[in-house]
Amino acid sequence: MNNRLLHTPEGVRDIYGKEYARKLAVEQKLQKAIHCFGYEDIQTPSIEFFDVFSKEIGTTPSKELYKFFDKEGNTLVLRPDFTPSIARCAAKYFMEEKVPLRFSYNGNTFTNTSNLQGKLKEVTQMGAELIGDPSVEADAEVISMVIEALKSAGLTRFQVTIGEVDYFRGLCEEAGLDEDTERELRSCISGKNFFAAQEQKQIPEPYHSILLKLADMFEDMESLESAKALAKNERSLQAIARLEKLKERLEQYKVAEYISFDLGMLSKYQYYTGVVFNAYTYGIGDAVVKGGRYDNLLRKFGKDAAAIGFVIVIDDLLEALSRQKVDITLPASGRVLYYSIGDEADYQAKLAEAMKLRKEGIPTVLSPENKAAEEVRQ
Repeated sequence: MNNRLLHTPEGVRDIYGKEYARKLAVEQKLQKAIHCFGYEDIQTPSIEFFDVFSKEIGTTPSKELYKFFDKEGNTLVLRPDFTPSIARCAAKYFMEEKVPLRFSYNGNTFTNTSNLQGKLKEVTQMGAELIGDPSVEADAEVISMVIEALKSAGLTRFQVTIGEVDYFRGLCEEAGLDEDTERELRSCISGKNFFAAQEQKQIPEPYHSILLKLADMFEDMESLESAKALAKNERSLQAIARLEKLKERLEQYKVAEYISFDLGMLSKYQYYTGVVFNAYTYGIGDAVVKGGRYDNLLRKFGKDAAAIGFVIVIDDLLEALSRQKVDITLPASGRVLYYSIGDEADYQAKLAEAMKLRKEGIPTVLSPENKAAEEVRQ
């Protein structure tokens, strides 16, 4: 046998036994917390048309997509990101719906990158999307739901950092930057590559210095006041006012202790339009939750509706829980009933007992008695 057949490709892995049981237990806790906010489950296919994730949508770069063709010659991809899929689905089935839609989902995403740095190409994500509500109250609901979900999974030491894309975009408009320069600068700042940002000499002063200061506008409301003083355009000022109102709402949800602000946090996804947020915890270098507002994305699919949502990266959350030694309660182990081989009466008796236990919801294995089983019992 070719040993290669026994292994998985780079960037994917098998999960089994107690590790998989822990994963399922955490997913159930997260799902229960999300359902408590009134969100309903939705399932979209792993395969989508390429155009759902095209450059115009503003999602994962084409070179990082798993692309292939169907028999009609259409270009298909394995989904790298749930949000465009949910937007497509909402536009298709809820085009005329006027009341807000609340969806939750769970599944795997696929990213074709060679620069793994310890990351997997296939990861499990669970998330939620609130579609049709442009209010700051919707922002507060979604962010507080993230916090309650993480707490339900057993996480206690974490922080949700909130930024505002519109503040940055307002400054770029005020500075008269073109779209390419804005995108390049956004990539530099979101990647915390401030040396590269400093090299953007085509940005006129004082805006070059102001945009670089975004890196220092972190954590408290005083930073938001400083940010307000730096901007003269209405778009940026409205963004700060929204963050101030959001902080007030999160205090009413009694989750303010988990919140900080970072105006230098700008997502790589171009479809985000306003509030963006990440959740960080100990033991993991990347965010375990990523989310934000995308008020223009559904227009790409024909539905004019504001939206906000998030994804929890289950694999990273499990790693964090493990490194923080958080105990994950697993379902009680089942029973094993052994019957004597060749003894019909004993088999029927043990079968009847197994059927009774299974009806009671107790996992039960019915196994022939042999020397190995005898040794296990001893």
